[in-house]
Order: sequence, then C-alpha cells, then structure tokens
Amino acid sequence: MNNNSSLVSNLSRRGFISLAGAAALTASMSACAAGGGSGNAAGSTTLKFWDMPWGPTGYAEEAEKLAKSFQGAGNIKDIGYQQVLWNGFNETYSSAIASKTGPAVSTGGGFQSFQYAAQGAVEYADKLIESFKSDGLYDDFLPHVLDAMKTPEGYVAVPWAVDIQTLWYRKSVLDAAGVAAPTTWDEFLEAGKKIAAKGYYAWGISGGSGNFGPMAILSLMINNGGGLFNEGGELDIVTERNTETAEFVIEAVKAGLTDPGAVSLKDDDLVTQWTNKKVGMGFYYLGLDDQLADKDIVVMDPLKGPHGDTGTIQYVNNIMMYKNTPSLEASEAFVTHYLKNMKVLWEKKLVTQLPALKSIAEASFFTASQSNVDIVNKWQPVAKTLASQGSQSSAKLAAIDGGQAMADFCQTLLGGKTDAKTALTKLHGDIKSVTSS
Repeated sequence: MNNNSSLVSNLSRRGFISLAGAAALTASMSACAAGGGSGNAAGSTTLKFWDMPWGPTGYAEEAEKLAKSFQGAGNIKDIGYQQVLWNGFNETYSSAIASKTGPAVSTGGGFQSFQYAAQGAVEYADKLIESFKSDGLYDDFLPHVLDAMKTPEGYVAVPWAVDIQTLWYRKSVLDAAGVAAPTTWDEFLEAGKKIAAKGYYAWGISGGSGNFGPMAILSLMINNGGGLFNEGGELDIVTERNTETAEFVIEAVKAGLTDPGAVSLKDDDLVTQWTNKKVGMGFYYLGLDDQLADKDIVVMDPLKGPHGDTGTIQYVNNIMMYKNTPSLEASEAFVTHYLKNMKVLWEKKLVTQLPALKSIAEASFFTASQSNVDIVNKWQPVAKTLASQGSQSSAKLAAIDGGQAMADFCQTLLGGKTDAKTALTKLHGDIKSVTSS
C-alpha cells in the first residue's frame, strides 16, 4: 500500500507530543483507569506490552507476532500486546500508570521515558544495558543513540529506532534548472534561485499544522553548530550561530525559494507537492523515495554551514520498562528478545525510521536502498538530539518537541517580515516559559 499513512503516523506523533508533553511535566496523574485490566499484578503470568502505530497497515499485526514470540521468563508465560493510538496517548499512559493498570513495557513518544522516569514510574535500564555488553548487543547500537537515553540517574530506556531529518532533492527538477545538488548553504541558495525561476518550489517546507517546518528549522540550527541549548545544557537561543541560521531562512524566503503560502501549508500538503513533482529540495524522513515509490527523489549529502559544520536533528525512539511489572526479570528478557528479533519490521518495510541497530542497518534488505545507505553513513553520524548543543535529554524536552513555540518561530521566519534576533528572542522567551512551569 501507499506508505503515506506511515508518514502521517510520524507527523501525528510529534504533534501529539507537543500537546501532551508540557502538561505531563507538571500535571498529577489522573486517577481514572485506562487501557483496561490489571495484568501487571503480582502473580500474573502475562506481561503487558503497549506499542504505538509506527508504520502502515500490517505493522501492528507483525509487531504483535514478534512480541508474542517471546518464550517467557520465570512465571511469565504470555505477552499482552496492545496498540495505543497517538491521539491522546499521553493521557492514556498517565491515567493507566496512576491506576497501576498500565504496561510493564512500552514504546511511546520520544521523551515519554524521561517524563515518567522523573515521576518515578520507569525502571532504569542500566542493568539491562550492562548485560548487552556480554552478548554483543551493546556494540550493535548506532553511534550516540544509547547516550541519548542516559541521565544522571541512569538509562531511562533502550533505543529501538531513530527519526532523522535529511535533505532530499528531485533530480529531474535540478537537472531542468541546470544545477547540481548543493553541498553548502551558499550553493543551496544559488541553486534554489534557479530552481524557483523554473516555477518549482525550490525549498519544500510547511509551516502550518504538523511539524515538518519546525523540524527543518531545528535541523538547520544544528547544521550550523547551534541549537536551543548550550554545551552546559542551559537554554541559549539568541546566539551568533542561530542568528545566522534565522537570517539564512529569511533570505531564502525573500529570494522566493519557498511556497508563498508556506506559512500555513500543512504537512500533508507538502507531501502532495512532493508527489506532484512541485518540490526541488527539502527536509524529510528516511525512506521518502520508497514511500512515494519515486526513485527520482534522492537523498542529498549533509550541507556544510557557513563555518563548515554539518549536522541535523534526530529523535531516538525507545522501549521503556515500568516499575509496575509482575517481573522485572521478565521485562528485561522481553526487551532483549524484541531488540534481537525486530529486524523483521524493516525486512517487511513496516517501519519508516532508521533502525537503532547496526546489524539491521547493514542487512541486505536495508542496504538495497542507496538512500538508506547514505543516511546511515553520512547523516546519522552527524545527527544530534533536541538537547543540542548540550548532550543530555530530559523531561523538559517533551514541552518543546513539536510544541507551539517552535511552530510560531517557524511561521515567523517563513513570513519573512522579521529580523533574526527579534524572532530568536521571542523563541527564547516562549521556550523558557514552557520549560519553567
């Protein structure tokens, strides 16, 4: 089937995180039950695993099959698989955890594990990760993804997949404009002007509902050695590097590289523009060529910023274990089983993210796509998290991820009627407000 549905799933995840994340930082957990059942009660022989819709039709069935292939551990004889919809997922988890009817193990939003670890509901995974050193799994993780889960208190979860933003281009459009794929910001602007002169949207970006626009801006900030935080982890947005990035975006807008309606363009509309061959270049997830069944779309090499930096943003999705479990030993054994056998999800093209394990990223079914190979070899090594230029993620990031502050900032830049420092100063204030509450 057309995998656009999986794109929507990813978009929705970012969007719903933004709605739920801030509240999760401060709100007390609701006492009402959700998810049903109390399968995690002491003495239960069933381990509850809650999962999210990570891919197109067929994902849930295969993921459940994978989960239920677990042979058990101790008194645990069965896995209770349940898929949780993105719509309202944080409320579902919060109320279920509060009433002790939640899962023993789950996937979820990128910063969900940090939220619930801060609330004392998550079991740190240090012992489990230490065990990976003896069976080879530890060295199988892609660079930096394990570190993304680490806090001063311990590892809040175990990575299983990575959302990564990369630049794509439509080769026939660049050929029509007589330009090569750019390698620097200056080349991007010059190529974009020639592409726009041919009647295309040189830079496809959406600032309306969804989060492609904010993620593209964040990718450029990191690309230029900037970000929302300094190396000490303090909010630090009005910097020289971020100012350069904002000025770059404003210059691109004023030069006509973007859709004049980009401020209100929805992410779904951007997908349509890619599908209808209206876009020359733009940020997107892994597998855009496969999802649109269009090999005219090619992944670009990471651009060099004005100072020679490269980089982009990545979101490390993870599997977390909860303290409410009938058996921590079984939770750990299940997570290990899931990681060691999850390659089938990529083999059957049911996941639109980068696998967290090198053994899957190096498998022939994955490397059959040159874009996959390029993203693994060229983009993932330079990718950083939302915590950049700091290195440590926290529960506060859930309030930023896909939130209104970044959406407003993106729209302001795409409007092209501001100056960089004014826009950055407002962004700093907005994010400080949501992370200080």
